[in-house]
Amino acid sequence: MSTSLVMSERPGPQVTTRPVSVGCLIFPEIDQIDFTGPFEVLSRMPHTTIQILGKERAPVRDVQGLRLMPDVSIKEAGSLDVLVVPGGYGQQALMHDQEVLALIRKQAEAERLLFSVCTGALLCGAAGVLVGRQVTTHWSARHLMSYYGAILADARVVVDGNIISAAGVTAGLDAALVLVSLLRGAAAAQEIQLAIEYAPNPVFHSGTPDTAPADVLRSFQRKYEPIEAAREAEALRHATSNAREQVG
Repeated sequence: MSTSLVMSERPGPQVTTRPVSVGCLIFPEIDQIDFTGPFEVLSRMPHTTIQILGKERAPVRDVQGLRLMPDVSIKEAGSLDVLVVPGGYGQQALMHDQEVLALIRKQAEAERLLFSVCTGALLCGAAGVLVGRQVTTHWSARHLMSYYGAILADARVVVDGNIISAAGVTAGLDAALVLVSLLRGAAAAQEIQLAIEYAPNPVFHSGTPDTAPADVLRSFQRKYEPIEAAREAEALRHATSNAREQVG
């Protein structure tokens, strides 16, 4: 069974009272909870401003059709203390998008906080910022992280220096609360948790492959096969390309 939290020995964010700027990337076919879960938590963090970033200042629809609206385009976004990179099926279309990858790369190279949720970790991997770093992602994509040079941690939330990663979808809530605790202290995180009544006690217990009934797991895997094949092919292409560059 996965652990809740893994923290590396690499120095991470410190408690501060200074204002914090957060940017949340959105794109077509995003899993909206990857974005709205962390937004719900981080928007309540004291002395915090949040911008919603899109490739253009135009609405997008999530994978289920929910309409979402950016505040600014990536080009218009300034320096950010925290960049949230969500996942969802639409992540696959951005794996070679140089504007998106440059945004992620710039955040990591400046040693500012990079917060991936679910398969947003694949985008971070494509940007080349996960080499040698501990990371987690949705259970269906965990086996792909080694192709990007990352070290898989079997955890719901992983903090490795300035890189914070959440497992699948709803784990973004947990990671956001961890981030609040690191920046504003545990009491601030706990007060937000209380305000949103985040006290998981599910009626069903099929939230992981280990606990889901076998027929439920098989049904999901059948539906997931096309995007799984595309993600695996891209991960292999990335690893092969990097290997050739190193030999060259």
